[in-house]
Amino acid sequence: MTTTILSDEQRPPGFPFRGPGVAARAVPFAVVAVLAEVSLALPPGLQSPAAAVVSVVLLLAMAASFALPWSRLSAWVTVLLPLACAGWALALIFAAGATSGVGVVILVPLAWAALFHRRWESGCVVAGIVAVEVITSLVPVAVADAVIVRRVLLWGLLGALLSVAAHGLRDRIARSQRETAVLQEQLREATVAQDRDRIAAGLQDEVIQLIFAAGMSLQSAASLSGQPFVRERVEAAAGELDKALRLIRDTVFGLEQRLRERGLRQEILELCGGLSPAPEVSFAGPVDGALPPGAGTRLVVMLREALNVIGQDAVLASVGVTAGDVACVTEINATPLPHAADWAARGWDGLREQAAVAGASVDLAPVADGVRFTWHMPLIASGTR
Repeated sequence: MTTTILSDEQRPPGFPFRGPGVAARAVPFAVVAVLAEVSLALPPGLQSPAAAVVSVVLLLAMAASFALPWSRLSAWVTVLLPLACAGWALALIFAAGATSGVGVVILVPLAWAALFHRRWESGCVVAGIVAVEVITSLVPVAVADAVIVRRVLLWGLLGALLSVAAHGLRDRIARSQRETAVLQEQLREATVAQDRDRIAAGLQDEVIQLIFAAGMSLQSAASLSGQPFVRERVEAAAGELDKALRLIRDTVFGLEQRLRERGLRQEILELCGGLSPAPEVSFAGPVDGALPPGAGTRLVVMLREALNVIGQDAVLASVGVTAGDVACVTEINATPLPHAADWAARGWDGLREQAAVAGASVDLAPVADGVRFTWHMPLIASGTR
């Protein structure tokens, strides 16, 4: 038997007589009730034919109640069926005799209410059962001898019913516990992801910038020193800072990259991580999912060529990729070296042609302490061919 565990808010109108699994709920109880009626034919036979007729009428009424228009009835009406079942048990006891062993059927409404009804309804059923027991106790009875078969039959049926129902509840509880564990794991992963994003943002905004600035300062100081051993030690310290910067970047963004497939963000990080000194890399917006795979590949190719051209005669300061609503904007900031007076005029024609093929626009403009190279790639490339 499959039980259905629903909160009061989840119950459809007329539950448990409506909704998914109604047959699985009703059939086991119906089998027990019908066999209890059949057991009246066992010795010592009927003690009250009128009570037997009442029990059959109540049983048929309970079966017919499943066809009622429950959506148009009040919610409290559902308690009438287990109360009617308690009345059916009382009539059955009178029909067979109080000592016939049929009184065990009083557990049927109790089990039904405990499994499928609300707490207050179960309380009403318990009160009805107490009333049945009081009434039964007040009626004089004769000792019956030949009731062993009926008792074995009914106790066996009810034991099987309660056992199956209990195992169904255990299965549902175990399934709920597994689902809860999965949800808790997902919540934990989401919390860790948020913490990683927060740590990544903090490192990018403060620590990485400080290390990058310290490395640039050491490289400038090395060129001012006239003693070779001083220059070597300063350059070595700058190299160590550069390694530390790469390690921080790889650690933070490696944790941040949680997709099984390599994304655009990871490609750009690995590309910039191979440069020395490593530029500052920043992302904004859903970079991984902003561009289709083909456009993302073209973006990485253009970025690699641009970094190669710039890296010949300039120091890369930063690389930024921003995924907006209509375009993905890539920005490279660099500081030209003193001996590269005309570096900006070299190698840009090929990049402009590639950008035009991809439907992107290119801009090269001077900024404070250097030059900024920018291109806008539309999220739906109109120039793809």
